[in-house]
Amino acid sequence: MSEKVPRSGFVSTVKAVLWSFIGIRKRKDYHDDASSLDPKAIIAAGLLAGLVFVLTIVAVVNWVVS
Repeated sequence: MSEKVPRSGFVSTVKAVLWSFIGIRKRKDYHDDASSLDPKAIIAAGLLAGLVFVLTIVAVVNWVVS
């Protein structure tokens, strides 16, 4: 029978996305994330983190230029 893996929560998803932005991840942690994270949650967290990153860069550039 197929064994159900419990889904990780929001904090675990955000943490995995932030680690992926840096590009540093242990192979074991990657496999754990791949089996327990919801793909839709990863996409949402990735888009949100990307938006926050871009808005932060824009704010810093505007602050430095002014």
